[in-house]
Amino acid sequence: MDEILKQLPQRAKEKHTENKKFFAKLKKRPPKQLDRLMQELHEAEFERTDCLECANCCKTTGPLFTDKDVQRIAKHFRMKEQQFVETYLRVDEEGDYVLQQVPCTFLGADNYCSIYEVRPKACREFPHTDRKKFQQISNLTLKNVAICPAAFNIVEEMKKRLPH
Repeated sequence: MDEILKQLPQRAKEKHTENKKFFAKLKKRPPKQLDRLMQELHEAEFERTDCLECANCCKTTGPLFTDKDVQRIAKHFRMKEQQFVETYLRVDEEGDYVLQQVPCTFLGADNYCSIYEVRPKACREFPHTDRKKFQQISNLTLKNVAICPAAFNIVEEMKKRLPH
Protein backbone atom coordinates (compact mmCIF):
# COMPACT_ATOMS: atom_id res chain seq x y z
CA MET A 1 0.00 0.00 0.00
CA ASP A 2 2.86 2.42 0.78
CA GLU A 3 4.16 2.07 -2.78
CA ILE A 4 0.67 2.67 -4.25
CA LEU A 5 0.24 5.78 -2.11
CA LYS A 6 3.69 7.06 -3.06
CA GLN A 7 2.86 6.77 -6.78
CA LEU A 8 -0.77 7.96 -6.57
CA PRO A 9 -0.25 11.76 -6.80
CA GLN A 10 1.95 11.36 -9.90
CA ARG A 11 -0.45 8.87 -11.53
CA ALA A 12 -3.39 11.20 -10.83
CA LYS A 13 -1.42 14.15 -12.25
CA GLU A 14 -0.70 12.17 -15.45
CA LYS A 15 -4.41 11.38 -15.85
CA HIS A 16 -5.68 14.83 -14.83
CA THR A 17 -6.19 16.33 -18.29
CA GLU A 18 -7.78 13.14 -19.62
CA ASN A 19 -10.06 12.93 -16.56
CA LYS A 20 -11.02 16.60 -16.79
CA LYS A 21 -12.09 16.20 -20.45
CA PHE A 22 -13.94 12.99 -19.61
CA PHE A 23 -15.85 14.64 -16.76
CA ALA A 24 -16.69 17.70 -18.89
CA LYS A 25 -18.38 15.41 -21.43
CA LEU A 26 -20.05 13.44 -18.66
CA LYS A 27 -21.49 16.62 -17.18
CA LYS A 28 -22.94 17.72 -20.53
CA ARG A 29 -24.50 14.35 -21.38
CA PRO A 30 -24.70 12.01 -18.40
CA PRO A 31 -25.68 8.49 -19.48
CA LYS A 32 -29.01 7.19 -18.16
CA GLN A 33 -27.34 4.33 -16.32
CA LEU A 34 -24.62 6.45 -14.65
CA ASP A 35 -25.91 6.18 -11.06
CA ARG A 36 -26.33 2.42 -11.38
CA LEU A 37 -22.88 2.01 -12.95
CA MET A 38 -21.22 4.11 -10.24
CA GLN A 39 -22.92 2.07 -7.51
CA GLU A 40 -21.71 -1.12 -9.19
CA LEU A 41 -18.11 0.13 -9.64
CA HIS A 42 -18.04 1.49 -6.09
CA GLU A 43 -19.25 -1.78 -4.55
CA ALA A 44 -16.86 -3.89 -6.65
CA GLU A 45 -13.87 -1.71 -5.73
CA PHE A 46 -14.63 -1.72 -2.02
CA GLU A 47 -14.92 -5.50 -1.99
CA ARG A 48 -11.21 -5.48 -2.99
CA THR A 49 -10.09 -2.42 -1.03
CA ASP A 50 -9.60 -2.31 2.73
CA CYS A 51 -9.59 1.30 3.88
CA LEU A 52 -7.80 0.29 7.09
CA GLU A 53 -4.71 -0.58 5.02
CA CYS A 54 -4.62 2.95 3.66
CA ALA A 55 -6.43 5.73 5.57
CA ASN A 56 -4.75 8.25 3.27
CA CYS A 57 -7.89 10.42 3.32
CA CYS A 58 -7.59 10.72 7.13
CA LYS A 59 -3.85 11.35 6.95
CA THR A 60 -3.83 14.02 4.24
CA THR A 61 -7.18 15.84 4.19
CA GLY A 62 -9.76 16.97 6.66
CA PRO A 63 -13.51 16.63 6.24
CA LEU A 64 -16.04 19.40 6.54
CA PHE A 65 -18.02 19.22 9.77
CA THR A 66 -21.68 20.16 9.44
CA ASP A 67 -23.58 21.61 12.39
CA LYS A 68 -25.20 18.19 12.84
CA ASP A 69 -21.75 16.56 12.89
CA VAL A 70 -20.60 19.00 15.56
CA GLN A 71 -23.72 18.33 17.67
CA ARG A 72 -23.41 14.55 17.36
CA ILE A 73 -19.67 14.34 18.04
CA ALA A 74 -19.75 16.88 20.91
CA LYS A 75 -22.53 14.83 22.52
CA HIS A 76 -20.40 11.69 22.06
CA PHE A 77 -17.56 13.38 23.98
CA ARG A 78 -20.03 14.86 26.51
CA MET A 79 -18.74 18.30 25.57
CA LYS A 80 -20.53 21.52 24.80
CA GLU A 81 -20.56 22.14 21.06
CA GLN A 82 -18.52 25.34 21.42
CA GLN A 83 -15.91 23.49 23.46
CA PHE A 84 -15.66 20.78 20.77
CA VAL A 85 -15.26 23.42 18.06
CA GLU A 86 -12.58 25.30 20.01
CA THR A 87 -10.69 22.09 20.81
CA TYR A 88 -10.68 20.38 17.40
CA LEU A 89 -11.94 22.64 14.62
CA ARG A 90 -11.30 25.90 12.83
CA VAL A 91 -13.28 27.88 10.26
CA ASP A 92 -11.79 27.73 6.75
CA GLU A 93 -11.80 30.31 3.93
CA GLU A 94 -15.33 29.29 2.88
CA GLY A 95 -16.72 29.60 6.41
CA ASP A 96 -16.89 25.83 7.00
CA TYR A 97 -15.77 23.93 10.08
CA VAL A 98 -12.70 21.81 9.35
CA LEU A 99 -10.05 20.10 11.48
CA GLN A 100 -7.37 22.29 12.99
CA GLN A 101 -4.74 19.89 11.67
CA VAL A 102 -4.14 16.77 9.60
CA PRO A 103 -3.63 13.89 10.02
CA CYS A 104 -7.02 13.66 11.70
CA THR A 105 -6.88 13.86 15.48
CA PHE A 106 -9.26 10.90 15.71
CA LEU A 107 -7.11 8.56 13.58
CA GLY A 108 -5.22 5.91 15.54
CA ALA A 109 -1.81 4.45 14.67
CA ASP A 110 -3.70 1.31 13.55
CA ASN A 111 -5.71 3.41 11.02
CA TYR A 112 -8.88 2.97 13.08
CA CYS A 113 -11.09 5.99 13.70
CA SER A 114 -11.80 6.62 17.39
CA ILE A 115 -15.13 8.27 16.52
CA TYR A 116 -16.11 5.92 13.69
CA GLU A 117 -19.69 5.42 14.93
CA VAL A 118 -20.32 9.19 15.03
CA ARG A 119 -17.85 10.32 12.34
CA PRO A 120 -18.71 13.30 10.09
CA LYS A 121 -21.01 12.82 7.11
CA ALA A 122 -18.13 13.69 4.76
CA CYS A 123 -16.12 10.77 6.17
CA ARG A 124 -19.04 8.35 5.92
CA GLU A 125 -19.54 9.26 2.25
CA PHE A 126 -15.89 9.47 1.13
CA PRO A 127 -14.78 9.05 -1.67
CA HIS A 128 -18.31 9.91 -2.89
CA THR A 129 -18.05 7.56 -5.86
CA ASP A 130 -21.47 6.05 -5.18
CA ARG A 131 -23.27 9.38 -4.97
CA LYS A 132 -26.39 9.96 -7.07
CA LYS A 133 -25.87 12.43 -9.94
CA PHE A 134 -22.17 11.63 -9.76
CA GLN A 135 -21.46 13.95 -12.73
CA GLN A 136 -22.18 16.95 -10.47
CA ILE A 137 -19.15 16.32 -8.25
CA SER A 138 -16.49 15.98 -10.93
CA ASN A 139 -14.22 18.65 -9.37
CA LEU A 140 -14.30 16.81 -6.05
CA THR A 141 -13.61 13.50 -7.79
CA LEU A 142 -10.62 14.98 -9.63
CA LYS A 143 -9.13 15.85 -6.23
CA ASN A 144 -10.06 12.52 -4.65
CA VAL A 145 -8.31 10.37 -7.27
CA ALA A 146 -5.02 11.86 -6.04
CA ILE A 147 -5.86 10.91 -2.41
CA CYS A 148 -7.77 7.65 -2.63
CA PRO A 149 -6.47 4.63 -4.58
CA ALA A 150 -10.03 3.23 -4.71
CA ALA A 151 -11.39 6.44 -6.27
CA PHE A 152 -8.55 6.34 -8.81
CA ASN A 153 -9.42 2.74 -9.74
CA ILE A 154 -13.15 3.49 -9.96
CA VAL A 155 -12.59 6.40 -12.35
CA GLU A 156 -10.23 4.33 -14.51
CA GLU A 157 -12.80 1.54 -14.72
CA MET A 158 -15.56 4.06 -15.42
CA LYS A 159 -13.61 5.43 -18.41
CA LYS A 160 -13.34 1.89 -19.81
CA ARG A 161 -17.06 1.31 -19.48
CA LEU A 162 -18.41 4.62 -20.77
CA PRO A 163 -17.80 6.01 -24.25
CA HIS A 164 -15.65 9.15 -24.39
